[in-house]
Amino acid sequence: MANASDILVDTLIEWGVDVVFGLPGDGINGIMEALRTRQDRIRFVQVRHEASAAFMASGYARATGKLGVCLATSGPGGTNLLTGLYDAKLDQLPVLAVTGMQFHDLLHTFTQQDVDLTRVFNDVALYNATVHGAVHMQNVASLACRSALTGRGVAHLSIANDTQEQSVEEGGRSRRNKPGHAPNRRFPSRSLPDQAQLDHAVDLLNGAERVAILAGRGALGARGELARAADLLAAPVAKALLGKTVMADTHPHCTGGIGILGTAPSQKIMKDCDALLIVGSSFPYIEYYPEPGKARAVQIDTNGQRIGLRYPVEAGLVGDAGETLRLLNERLQQKSDRSFLRSAQRDMVAWREKLGAMEEDTASPLKPAAVVKAFGTRIAENGILVTDSGQNTELGARHIDLGLENDFAVSGALASMASAIPFAVAAGIAHPHRPLYAVVGDGGLAMQLGEFSTAVRQKLPLKVLVLRNEMLNQIAWEQMMFLGNPQFACELAPINFAMAAEAMGARGFTIETPAQIETVLDAAFSIEGPVLIQAKVDRYEPMLPPILPADYARNLEKALPETPGASQIRNNIARSPLVDAGRFESSGD
Repeated sequence: MANASDILVDTLIEWGVDVVFGLPGDGINGIMEALRTRQDRIRFVQVRHEASAAFMASGYARATGKLGVCLATSGPGGTNLLTGLYDAKLDQLPVLAVTGMQFHDLLHTFTQQDVDLTRVFNDVALYNATVHGAVHMQNVASLACRSALTGRGVAHLSIANDTQEQSVEEGGRSRRNKPGHAPNRRFPSRSLPDQAQLDHAVDLLNGAERVAILAGRGALGARGELARAADLLAAPVAKALLGKTVMADTHPHCTGGIGILGTAPSQKIMKDCDALLIVGSSFPYIEYYPEPGKARAVQIDTNGQRIGLRYPVEAGLVGDAGETLRLLNERLQQKSDRSFLRSAQRDMVAWREKLGAMEEDTASPLKPAAVVKAFGTRIAENGILVTDSGQNTELGARHIDLGLENDFAVSGALASMASAIPFAVAAGIAHPHRPLYAVVGDGGLAMQLGEFSTAVRQKLPLKVLVLRNEMLNQIAWEQMMFLGNPQFACELAPINFAMAAEAMGARGFTIETPAQIETVLDAAFSIEGPVLIQAKVDRYEPMLPPILPADYARNLEKALPETPGASQIRNNIARSPLVDAGRFESSGD
């Protein structure tokens, strides 16, 4: 006799779900039993914190395009999911969250863990339902899966403890609710742009002299078409961070990342272009786009709501990136004047020389760029890289080159700390035969250090590089550069992460000097299972944008006198290849 939990799990299986991330609790005992009795068809991955379960569901959806599912008990178990679910919401990833509740007739009576999770999830979920019985589950479980996949967002089902064990016979059926009326399948669609908008885009791009392309995660399925458009338009391509692998970092059209984590050539092409083609990106930092009115813009996105969010667009192409680019490419004229592209390529040579100088710096204390570069050169051609949020993100974005066979994951629009290890675990579950790599900071890793033990338990081939500077370095630099305030409260208590890794049953290594980098990394990479490498790096290493605006320079000068380590910071800025002879490179007021 099937109960509500059986119906839920069977529905997930019908929808192709093969893994659920979660943590057992007494508010979901019925669902756990349904999972236990179906272990041959669906896998349960136990986490150490519910926030990680949601991040893993988001990471799994990132890695596969399939529905990610997380499970948590009532009260605090459910509320702990929220951060990871917001990551899925903001990065438009299909995730189903299932939570327990207290007994249905004790809800709203101030009983233990009496949290109305359906109300709590109202903002994060595009579909949000309380399940009222086994028969109700037959309808809403399927609808929740369909909603998450179709809407590319979060769906949530909340189920009272006793309702989970209610059978169809016990629940009864209304006369209008006919059995089997809701199919457990997704119906595909084809999204093509409006013809008039396409015509306008073709005329605009063919008539432009200096076209720049900004590509994001939405172009991942259109790599070939993107490269073809770039060639036809003689266009340099800047990449939003989520789109790091839409074009190889070493491709002759690629100018690397954009924004504070990006490159000077990307910033320059945005300043100098007369037309901008945005493909699958909602890159949020408006100040890094061309000045409004300086360039004419075309944007491709599957979601019409996102057309023109960041920049005034003349031609909005609402459609699949690959299909739309194919239609464009058929009509784009090959540009004979390639001077704009050649200029960007010369700028990239100079930029890479600057990065190379940073990567080859053997000064003491140990500089992080040297370690990150050496780590990145060891990433396999089909390896999956994740980074956390912080200075480590900037270092990974700038100093690690990835190709088309690589995958990359980071918390994009939410930019959450503590997401990297859950993302790596999810990627390892999704792709068990691909090597995994993570670049993280000591601040983010400490938040969810326990999840490294999940990687150990799952025997994942994960190599983690933690940059141990005992500082929330990105926050410190934002305090100084953005507002001119002295660094405050960003120092961290030291943790020996190598010892922690050993305590969890993995191997831990430490790098303290430039001379140790190659030897230690060779030893660490020779081990098959999970490995953690801590690099004790200079906490006063500057986190500089590709071109330092004049107001940032003034703010730094204002902040430094009262900032701990001011003299070391000044020395590092003066030595940085990103500034000219110790002077701030200014983009003007």
